[in-house]
Amino acid sequence: MLKLILGGLAVLLLAASLVLWMLRPGAPRPEGSAAPDFELRDQHGKIHRLADYAGRWLVLYFYPRDDTPGCTEQACRLRDDIGVLGDLDAAVVGVSVDDVASHAAFAAKYRLPFPLLADADGRVAAAYGSLLNLGVVRFARRQTFIIDPNGRIAAHFTKVDPASHVQQVAQTLLALHPSPTP
Repeated sequence: MLKLILGGLAVLLLAASLVLWMLRPGAPRPEGSAAPDFELRDQHGKIHRLADYAGRWLVLYFYPRDDTPGCTEQACRLRDDIGVLGDLDAAVVGVSVDDVASHAAFAAKYRLPFPLLADADGRVAAAYGSLLNLGVVRFARRQTFIIDPNGRIAAHFTKVDPASHVQQVAQTLLALHPSPTP
């Protein structure tokens, strides 16, 4: 009986260790380091690369799923304040593990004026330390990176409140370059 109980406890500990291992976040690159390169299709099928944004600021935000409450709120707030971020010389790009068709429907439904990149295999999210892999279910953690005009990570937000995040990003951009070029 004792062997059975100990065996069961060992199996539980092994299962708990496996779950914790799968839930661990990847190690994001530290601020000041080179941003991981990417090459992904947007909702229109156009390929985007990190190099396409050289010379300007990039707000690269990762989000879990298209058309879910928090993700919709975040995307719509970015849409509503796209002019503020544009005035700060920043492009906005969203990334999730959803496919191009899902992004196309989401962007059309909410009239999103910025690219949503399809990272279906999760490689880019993993490179940025944003992929959450639960085995059968994978999604990007809600995180944002501000990438400077030289392709370096200038700021990283791990705790993102969809309701107030745009203001936080704008304030950070303003602090990083108080005199944006016209």
